[in-house]
Amino acid sequence: MRVALFGKYIADAVIPCIQELVDHFSSSQGQLFIYTPFFDLLKERIHFKDNPLLFDNQKNIAGNVDFLFSIGGDGTILDTVRIVGDTGIPVAGINMGRLGFLSGIPREMVMPAVEAIERKDYLLEQRTLIELVSPPDLFGEWPFALNDLTVYKPLVMSMLTIRTWVNGEFLNAYWADGLIVATPTGSTAYSLSCTGPILAPGTESLVVTPIASHNLTVRPIVLRDDSEVRIRVESKVDEYLVSLDSHSRKVSNGVELLLRKAPFKINLLRLPDKDFFQTIREKLNWGLDNRN
Repeated sequence: MRVALFGKYIADAVIPCIQELVDHFSSSQGQLFIYTPFFDLLKERIHFKDNPLLFDNQKNIAGNVDFLFSIGGDGTILDTVRIVGDTGIPVAGINMGRLGFLSGIPREMVMPAVEAIERKDYLLEQRTLIELVSPPDLFGEWPFALNDLTVYKPLVMSMLTIRTWVNGEFLNAYWADGLIVATPTGSTAYSLSCTGPILAPGTESLVVTPIASHNLTVRPIVLRDDSEVRIRVESKVDEYLVSLDSHSRKVSNGVELLLRKAPFKINLLRLPDKDFFQTIREKLNWGLDNRN
């Protein structure tokens, strides 16, 4: 099996886990690829029997890798998506963080998970992404987000007026600190903290959630995911901020944003004994009641 390892940081507690992975795949008949900046963090702390193959982008692993293990938290998964791109390589998230909605394999279950993958005892969930179509090149070669696109104010004292259209039809003018357009994956991220609904994976929907709306009657709205959403921001300041997942840019007032569903999806690997509803029960403490 040809496997790639991706990560952004390491802590002492995860070294044994990474060593197990390296030892296992180094002794198998496959190939081990490691993201170059991650290897630079590991090389003084991990013993490598043989030199691994290094990669920097999707061009190095497209067609050469069967699975990619993302070692970290949900933020690491978001950066992993930029590496995998539209290659279709399944991503298995090993959770070294706190919450772990996306990185669903606990570090103490890494080797049982690897054995399950080698037995082909796993499921693949296809996750929708958002594409920022306009303005072009605002985010370079990666105008996509797995979680959400967010517009928000640059200063504490300024409120935004966010005019929004769906398929050319006017939706609303939001007086708010910002606006989130989230995928089902992103519905459990920033949108959730702003009282947005939870969308199950595979739901062909987007959710538009205002941030601290000044109109108390305004609530999140769920749209079909084949909708085109156009946004124009007005503010007392000259610029506002736009983010795609964890990456943000400044945009001038009056510049319109056009977004839609991306033309490809990301494959997230899930083990059969873990489902989405179990995850939200565990992570959000659903059902914790003396009557249960």
